Amino acid sequence: MRHALLRHLPTNIAPGHCYGRLDLPAGRAGMAAPLPPGFRAQALFSSPARRCVALAEAVAARTGLPITLDERLWELDFGAWEGLAWDDVPRAALDAWATDPWGFAPPGGESGAALVARVRGFHATLRQSSIIVSHGGPLKVLAALIGGLAVDLLAPAPPMGGCVLHGPGLASGAEDG
Repeated sequence: MRHALLRHLPTNIAPGHCYGRLDLPAGRAGMAAPLPPGFRAQALFSSPARRCVALAEAVAARTGLPITLDERLWELDFGAWEGLAWDDVPRAALDAWATDPWGFAPPGGESGAALVARVRGFHATLRQSSIIVSHGGPLKVLAALIGGLAVDLLAPAPPMGGCVLHGPGLASGAEDG
């Protein structure tokens, strides 16, 4: 099985703000779905976030696949940090998160371990080649799981609006976008 992992398009929120679960629309509507030529999938999954659904709808129009929304593909819940400028999050809290991304949860939010558990549950259901539209956090976790690699919660996320292929014959994924 091969999977095309697509990250949503940029939003209209000012740069430097935290917006994991904020349901913001994509800032650029109507962008072509960034699928590699010749890639075929039997299923299309998306986070329920508007910024993901907008891209999934473009993919559905191009592929004819129905969209299956899956709550497990939401971004990390940053709780009280949602909508704040990163500069307004207390430095000690950011340091605590960076020191323990698996165990630390922002106030009212979720830990990295909770994110991984959600995405691991989704990964376990994949039975066919798929297109998956989601966010940076879930996609980097999913890429590691598909590749049989250790999950690194501090690894860079795929680019917004980009597509990374994962599966047999693709050692570390191939980018398009």
